Amino acid sequence: MKYFKLPDLGEGLQEAEIVEWHIAQGDEVSEDQTILSVETAKAIVDLPAPQAGKIVKLFGQPGDIVHVGDPLLEYDAESDDSGTVVGEMSGPSDDNAVQEDDFIIGSAHDDADLPAPVRERSAFSGGTPLKGVQRVMAKNMSRAHAEVVSVSIHDDVDIHAWQSGEDPTMRLVRAIAAACLAEPGLNTWYDGERMAVKQHEHIDLGIAVDTPDGLFVPVLRDIAGRDRADLRKGLNALREAVNTRKIPPEEMRGATITLSNFGTMAGRYANPVIVPPMVAILGAGKIRRQAVATDDGIEAHRVLPLSLSFDHRCVSGGEAARFLAAVMKDLGQP
Repeated sequence: MKYFKLPDLGEGLQEAEIVEWHIAQGDEVSEDQTILSVETAKAIVDLPAPQAGKIVKLFGQPGDIVHVGDPLLEYDAESDDSGTVVGEMSGPSDDNAVQEDDFIIGSAHDDADLPAPVRERSAFSGGTPLKGVQRVMAKNMSRAHAEVVSVSIHDDVDIHAWQSGEDPTMRLVRAIAAACLAEPGLNTWYDGERMAVKQHEHIDLGIAVDTPDGLFVPVLRDIAGRDRADLRKGLNALREAVNTRKIPPEEMRGATITLSNFGTMAGRYANPVIVPPMVAILGAGKIRRQAVATDDGIEAHRVLPLSLSFDHRCVSGGEAARFLAAVMKDLGQP
């Protein structure tokens, strides 16, 4: 018997969630036939069979989390040349059984005798584990909180000069490109361990997309080198791929700066979270009408609230303020 294990998924990823099995016990499979789909790093990946054989047993159900090296299926293989298929595996002994560290329902101990953290965990034992996109987001947010020294600044920009029918998202994309050219220090990655900054030649913008399954951040490439029609076409394609869960993993990687256009739903200001190694994220709030003093008196103008978070380890307050000023200058133009 041979076992097919979860292979190395690249990008340092060590786990995945089983989404769907495409084969069943007893099936005959051919080499490179798709056997299951897993979700990792906010993308769904189809895994092929490394060789032909008959399926003997499947390990795990949709929704289960598996780690690199965990067995996914057992089958009779036609040969011993297998890649990620390895030889016989013995089951874990009792000595190596995984313990739950008191995270147990119906403990024999009186809760009052347990340390407070253990009591809290025991009381919460009925919770549902995060999976898929939500699990990835939780890990990214924990990493951001632990690593980044985040500071946010806020301002409003008068967009009264916009033409009728302007595309707010495309205006924000253009403004971010202009600001990155003016202040390239915010279009960088920062390595906190080595205290090193990597400057990027191109501006690859991660754009937060809200879905019923969670938050996705596909990457719109080279925003300074493309016209608005091409950028809109590219963004539409990315959103369609996200909504159908067919976006390739590579389209979710490599962002150099991020845009969160949360104002399409609600909210004026925020403290957007920076996901390292990036050093900046711009948040756009809900457009509103506001009384504005002009040379001709008081007028009602459309105003767009902005929130810029930056990593103060490598970006100074002056750089951030000049970046935001450049964004506002571009947005204020017709």
